Amino acid sequence: MEWRRMDVGVLLLFLVHLATALEVPLDLPQPPTITYQSPKDYIVDPRENIIIHCEAKGKPHPSFSWTRNGTHFDVENDPNVDMKPQSGTLVVDISRERVEHYEGVYQCTARNKHGTAVSHNIVVRQSIAISILRALLEGSPLWSKEKIKPIVVQEGVSLVLPCRPPAGLPPPIIFWMDNNFQKLPQSKRVSQSLNGDLYFSNVRREDTRNDYICYARFPHTQTIQQKQPITVRVLNLDEINDTMAAFYNDTDLFSEAPVDDRRPTFLIPSGSSSSKMVLRGDKLEMECIAEGLPTPHISWTKISGDLPSKRTSFLNYNKTLHIEDVSASDEGDYRCTAKNQFGSVHHTIHVMVKAAPYWIDVPPRNLVLAPGESGRLSCLASGTPKPTITWAMNGISIENSPKDLSRKVEDDIIIFTDVQPGSSAVYQCNISNEYGYVLSNAFVNVLSEPPRVLTPPNKVYQIIKNHQALLDCSSFGSPMPKITWFKDSRSSILQEDPYILHDNGTLEIRVAQAQHNGKYTCVATNSLGIYENHVYLEVKEPTRILKQPEYKEVQRGRSVVFECTVKHDPSLIPTMTWLKDDGELPDDERLIVDSDSLTITDVTEDDAGVYTCIMNTTLDHDSATAKLTVVEATTPAVVYERPDPPTDLELTDQKKRSVQLTWTPGDEHNSPVQKFLIQYEDSLHHRGHWHNLTEVPGTKTTAHLKLSPHVHYTFRVLALNAVGFSNPSRPSRMYKTEPAAPDENPTGVQGFGTEHNNLVISWKPLTNLQSNGPGLHYRVMWRQKNVESEWNTVTVSNNSKFVVSGTPTFVPYEIKVQAVNDHGAVPDPAIAHGYSGEDLPVAAPENVHAVVRNSTLVEVFWDPVPAHLIRGNIKGYKVSYWRKHHYKHNPDHMEQDILVFSGNHTQGMLPGLHPFSLYLFNVRVYNGKGEGPRSVTQQFKTPEGVPGSPTSLIVTNSNLDSLTLEWSPPHDHNGHITGYTLKYQPAVASRQVDIATQGWFIGLMCAIALLILILLIICFIQRNKGGKYPVKEKEDAHTDPEFQPMKDDDCTFVEYSDNEDHKPLKGSRSPSNGTVKRDDSDDSLVDYGEGGDGQFNEDGSFIGQYSGKSASRDTAEGHESSEAPSPIKAMNSLNSFV
Repeated sequence: MEWRRMDVGVLLLFLVHLATALEVPLDLPQPPTITYQSPKDYIVDPRENIIIHCEAKGKPHPSFSWTRNGTHFDVENDPNVDMKPQSGTLVVDISRERVEHYEGVYQCTARNKHGTAVSHNIVVRQSIAISILRALLEGSPLWSKEKIKPIVVQEGVSLVLPCRPPAGLPPPIIFWMDNNFQKLPQSKRVSQSLNGDLYFSNVRREDTRNDYICYARFPHTQTIQQKQPITVRVLNLDEINDTMAAFYNDTDLFSEAPVDDRRPTFLIPSGSSSSKMVLRGDKLEMECIAEGLPTPHISWTKISGDLPSKRTSFLNYNKTLHIEDVSASDEGDYRCTAKNQFGSVHHTIHVMVKAAPYWIDVPPRNLVLAPGESGRLSCLASGTPKPTITWAMNGISIENSPKDLSRKVEDDIIIFTDVQPGSSAVYQCNISNEYGYVLSNAFVNVLSEPPRVLTPPNKVYQIIKNHQALLDCSSFGSPMPKITWFKDSRSSILQEDPYILHDNGTLEIRVAQAQHNGKYTCVATNSLGIYENHVYLEVKEPTRILKQPEYKEVQRGRSVVFECTVKHDPSLIPTMTWLKDDGELPDDERLIVDSDSLTITDVTEDDAGVYTCIMNTTLDHDSATAKLTVVEATTPAVVYERPDPPTDLELTDQKKRSVQLTWTPGDEHNSPVQKFLIQYEDSLHHRGHWHNLTEVPGTKTTAHLKLSPHVHYTFRVLALNAVGFSNPSRPSRMYKTEPAAPDENPTGVQGFGTEHNNLVISWKPLTNLQSNGPGLHYRVMWRQKNVESEWNTVTVSNNSKFVVSGTPTFVPYEIKVQAVNDHGAVPDPAIAHGYSGEDLPVAAPENVHAVVRNSTLVEVFWDPVPAHLIRGNIKGYKVSYWRKHHYKHNPDHMEQDILVFSGNHTQGMLPGLHPFSLYLFNVRVYNGKGEGPRSVTQQFKTPEGVPGSPTSLIVTNSNLDSLTLEWSPPHDHNGHITGYTLKYQPAVASRQVDIATQGWFIGLMCAIALLILILLIICFIQRNKGGKYPVKEKEDAHTDPEFQPMKDDDCTFVEYSDNEDHKPLKGSRSPSNGTVKRDDSDDSLVDYGEGGDGQFNEDGSFIGQYSGKSASRDTAEGHESSEAPSPIKAMNSLNSFV
């Protein structure tokens, strides 16, 4: 049966398209689909209303009905039940009715005119048994209130305290506590079993107490019940004899010797072996509790293989073996061993794994077909024992449903051929065995719908460089649209490396780079139309920490700085976050966060820990950590160094594809080892290169290594602590794995043509590790699709490409590439699809004609070229058109334009035409190879349009009351000129003013010239100052080159300077007090007279003798202003000389 099923699947893959799961837009007709329902086993709280969910969608929106226990449930006539609007969800009010009245098996049905969908069976039960629920509500005890007699035991014997909680749904959670609600301590000597009993492997005197209390917590009702306390007294032999003699006439009940040390025996399970059944996907729990003195140690092994390390845990002090998510590989024999120094005991548990039905891949998928198409529904499931398969249509058994010639049922597959409108329905697939069932609805919807793209338009994808980019093109149409992608200029289809087109239309770029930025166009095409959508890809630079924070050791009270310098894409907004010990930084003003550092001032012991710098952007992040150690100022700093390399590498437990490596750690140098890195060298394929294999925590010194066949392994180990990695250990001895057949076939198989008569088959070759053995080669197989033919096969070595010559032009092929070596081959590979090469189209479009829309726009029509005559992927049509400029112009002078219409168009607009012109045009189809022949040239005439403007306008013979206008005709007549329209209006005269003729401007220029003349006269006088003075000869005798009150070159004033304090004026006498104030040495002519009033001759020379400053001058200065001399006053005084 399995072999026949495979044949049918392969045959269907060749004959019909395999529909993938797709979402039908809700604006289109479609059968119902169940979108949400309550679980199969629905446990309800008896204190709350019951809500049974059933939601569905469809077009039109479905109506709902229910069955209970297999019969129609009349919701409308039950006053306690309401159905939500536009929904099938039931709300049961239990305030007036007991919950058990509504317990049962419910099933929801959603129907519209296109079909009927059903839910799975929903079993509604209350959370615990009715008797327990009533006891809770009425306050009655669940356990008997009868007092439990004290238990008196001899020290060293084993003991079991039973709990025996009441049954619950789900079962209650058991725990033991004392009177103070404190959990009783447990250990490998005292522990609780899976059924809730408390086991003592041996009792001690400290076990004596009177409050051993078992509690049961019921999860759904959130209630807790307790058993009566149990009293336990542990006595030695003499105490027991004395105690019991008082009650039994001094009879010695325990006359045997005291309890001795003894070998273990099992308390549970009993006997030497037992068996256990578990369902696939559940958890497997096995326990072994032993008694003995000293307390035994429990260990577990799997006799028939290894324990699944990732799914296995040992609980309850190794007494419970717990395996999550059980699979068929977990079936077998398990052994638990109890051991102490006096011996050991074993128990074998045989585990059988059964399986309720489960889907092998996915449940049946909805199928959307166009009229005349074919398809299939697959219901592939498995289980143990093998389940049975039943089909239904619209909730009715397929055998009792209306016959449909387009439908054929073959076990777990329904084949549809040449479907027609009206065949829409919902099919139910039910897979069941004694352990359960799975039920799935899948509709067949027969539609004719042009394509549409569901991905939002102009969506922007932002991807980090070197990461995977996935551009979505979710589409819908019937027939199913074909998706093609273009980038920017749309010069070629994106179908080769680095682009990967997935079946759902998604375009993948495995390693995005900056050159992949840009605009991408997704085109969805089927026989009813074409639809385009644009998205944009932006590739961003990754965020990287360039300078990481480093380990710091700082004395208390000092400051410390952690640096964290980051580089990120400038268009992304970064956020820097610091953590301490994986939590937020303390709210302390001593911690100062800058853009690229963290500073901690006045460090205390509480600041010690691990600090993490995290740089986040909207797309990625990077982080680095460093440890801070705080030491006392008087304590010598501890030296932290990298660990020493591990030693004594040893290989044990050698198997074909695994080995166990052990080693001895080196000195940690005051910093614990965080992890060990295991590397390997393959001296057969890549000698001298070390590769990372795996990592283990720093607490382990053993690693179980998974290996590949046909590799010569040498291993080494590196240790990592907070400072860094150690040097590598010395290499282990070489371990050679045996060759084997390859485990996988090549990926990336594709077929395409480079010439019109060839097919290039390419693939991604296997690596040396993947080859698994010598003699790797590839078995390349191909055959023409949809043609009954055998597979052609050729063997290829040392290459990843093969060219098939002599193929028909552009036909589909099925391709397989199988990996083979000297030790065997991989099972049959998956089938890939490709096309042979394209050739130029051989036919021109027919029925070419044009419809004139207006004077500048024409619509061109043509019949499409048949696909077999295009001989390739149709790219579109090209319309060539040209104008005979005007009927009067040179008919041979023509300018040709070409418009390209991408895709399978049959019409197009020619805009921007010239009115009143004759045009000729033809149409060609083109594919990936080039253009086909031109169609027959047709012509059209555009009607008259608006003429252009006159090319010139001239005014002549202008008089006061008349003027003459002359103009030239327009360049573009666009028809027959019938006349001209003249428009005019009065204009306001404007006046031009020449500034050079304005009076104010002339006056301003004269004033400026006069001012310049006055300045020149002043400069001339200054240069000749003192030439007629009688003191000229005295001044010449005391000439000081540093004393220069004016510059000779430009007649400008300079500041008088004297480098020595209290220096007398040169050529003058000091006053009687022997000092001259520096502030009094103004260059004033008054200072050189004998009195305060200087006398001048008419020619400006001095009258009187040259003398020093008078005493009256010194006195008078005390009443004068101390401000600096005004240049304007100086100028006015000089002007008085003129």
